[in-house]
Amino acid sequence: MMKAKTVVVLLLGLLLAGCRPTHDESYQPTPYELPQPLFFPSTNNIPDDNPMTEEGVALGEQLFFEKRSCAMCHHKEHSFEMGPEGTLDNLGTSHTMLPLINLAWNTTGLGWESQVATLEDMVYAAYTDPLEINADTSEVVRQLQQSDTYPELFRKAFGTDKITFILVEKAIAQYVRSLVFANSKFDRYLRGEEQLEQDELNGYMLFITENGADCFHCHGGGANALFTTHLRYNNGLDAAIQGEFKAPTLRNIALTAPYMHDGRFTTLDEVIDFYSEGVQYSEHISPLMHHVMQGGVQLTPQEKQQLKAFLNTLTDE
Repeated sequence: MMKAKTVVVLLLGLLLAGCRPTHDESYQPTPYELPQPLFFPSTNNIPDDNPMTEEGVALGEQLFFEKRSCAMCHHKEHSFEMGPEGTLDNLGTSHTMLPLINLAWNTTGLGWESQVATLEDMVYAAYTDPLEINADTSEVVRQLQQSDTYPELFRKAFGTDKITFILVEKAIAQYVRSLVFANSKFDRYLRGEEQLEQDELNGYMLFITENGADCFHCHGGGANALFTTHLRYNNGLDAAIQGEFKAPTLRNIALTAPYMHDGRFTTLDEVIDFYSEGVQYSEHISPLMHHVMQGGVQLTPQEKQQLKAFLNTLTDE
């Protein structure tokens, strides 16, 4: 009887051992060192359950540029935004998307209305949205699992070759967090490595003064080198249609036309003209739009040219 009990216990032990997930002893990912550029916030949105690793970022990059994935709309040459292809016309009131740059420091939600909480959630939303990738996540996982290369890449990144869509989200989110742009002419100026031309410097002074172009309240400046607060504002685009939309980063602004949440402006000159003399009053307009009663900041033609010259120093190739 004792011997029979011993056999049963041993069998149970073997069965339980077989149910436990196997641990990959070779899983030793390399920590990814996220840079900390001058005047960027000291806090970031890297979650504890998805630390950045070299292997995770590399996997995320490969997934990002797959044939039917993020790069269909987020074009590298347009600061990882759609660019001049236009707007999602079938939405009616929404511009394509915001540039995917420096988002590791965005802690206020993603999208024009801050409607998505995390980068991981953004990946899921993009894959399942009928107007974006419009994919069945289980089918995505099935195809990745059956590929010759991806199971091994997931094992290197996450210690398992069993692919789940949660791991897809984590990998792409890691790659997006690695898209750091902080080497524009203006960055080199801040670091004392390069001087601005006089028009560029005058444009910067206009940018950071209330009696100038008054841009800094919503878009930051030298002390906020992200060039966005990541907050939402009503900026006086319309008197009748109300809404608050995120102030996009002005980094790489020369590459991301058309502009505004609905893509109504096709050039940077049109944007500057709007803020100069096209702002419309409504009861919902942001109190930071200090010059609304004059229709805008009323820049001279020379000041407009100087402001544009400064904005062009924010492009990082």
